[in-house]
Amino acid sequence: MAAITMKNIVKKYGDGFPAVNDVSIDVADGEFMILVGPSGCGKSTLLRMIVGLEDITSGDMILGDRKVNDLAPRDRNLAMVFQNYALYPHLTVYENIAFPLRLAGANDDEVDRKVREASKTLELDEHLERKPGNLSGGQRQRVAMGRAIVRDADAFLFDEPLSNLDAKLRGQMRTEISRLQKRLGITTVYVTHDQTEAMTLGDRVAVLKRGILQQLATPRELYENPGNLFVAGFIGSPPMNFLPAEVDGTTVKLPFGEVQIPADKAEKARGRGLLMAGIRPEHFEDASVVDPGKEGSTFHAKVDVVEWLGNEAYAYIPFEAPPEVQKQLNQLEQDLDGESLRTQLVISLDGASRIAEGDEAEIWVNTSKMHLFDPSTGENLTVDTSRAGRIPELDDPQEQERAEQMAAKAEEIHSAPEA
Repeated sequence: MAAITMKNIVKKYGDGFPAVNDVSIDVADGEFMILVGPSGCGKSTLLRMIVGLEDITSGDMILGDRKVNDLAPRDRNLAMVFQNYALYPHLTVYENIAFPLRLAGANDDEVDRKVREASKTLELDEHLERKPGNLSGGQRQRVAMGRAIVRDADAFLFDEPLSNLDAKLRGQMRTEISRLQKRLGITTVYVTHDQTEAMTLGDRVAVLKRGILQQLATPRELYENPGNLFVAGFIGSPPMNFLPAEVDGTTVKLPFGEVQIPADKAEKARGRGLLMAGIRPEHFEDASVVDPGKEGSTFHAKVDVVEWLGNEAYAYIPFEAPPEVQKQLNQLEQDLDGESLRTQLVISLDGASRIAEGDEAEIWVNTSKMHLFDPSTGENLTVDTSRAGRIPELDDPQEQERAEQMAAKAEEIHSAPEA
């Protein structure tokens, strides 16, 4: 296994456009790193530069303690799993998995041992004599993963491996990949445009937009403390609500009325004029089902639509936004591959709520979870800088220890002298 260090990586094509623009990421030995972002953000290009399928315009790519900018892919000892599986249709599952071993000149006994170890790990034993055309999508992806496992590579690279699968199978394969990576403990870089995959799989997540690294943090830190408007809108489903807001003292004026926010949040945003308030749907609730002493604020609004899902419901409340806020929302929609950010408030309600369409309802909001953004720059004015780079407290002690180890290893890479 090996750490992967990307230092000021730039990739420009013939027209001078920077597909990847000055990206620096340290992937610790054994870490599961996710590269995520909308189409065209540069994540796959960055992955292809790690493996050597794309030339690097400038910057340093370091695997372990070797600078590999000029090394051919075959000399980097990396295993890559592609979106389209890249299997040989005329070969059996056994021979597809064995292919890199035979290419390396391994003897028959070693080939058989490693293929059967991989097939057992991936539950492919009963399919070894079948050909890819007779397998399901999930089985084909496991064969591609088996071919990567037998190579004893220094790192795994995944390029959107689940995007061709249906939703149910994607969920199953996510779990399999996560278990496999933890069992093998191998350094892994995984590219996806699906933020659910990013949040559930990665030790840390690098969010990219137009070739520029926006934020690198643990999934929880990204969710709770997004560094800017783009990260806030990209992470979370349904997406964060964005509302025009003005701060006066500790009072925030929203389209539905006024709410109170903690003094530390108000201090950072005071005197900046028109802002954008960001609040996730789950930080609202029907005031009638909230404990009376629970900290927060309430406001009244007319509910337009309610979608009841059994254990929860979503309420939709339209509002008007001034042109400067609407312009930023329109731009954000384009950056997010068309993710709808219409001027309506989406609220997640407890399934016990009796709010109905057309009701003038009292809504509770947890204002301690509110973020305030500068609409011109997208900067999060209320992010808790004392938490920056900190490992969030996790419920599972083993996961907490793993997160701390990954952060410590990455810091070691970052502070090491240049090669």
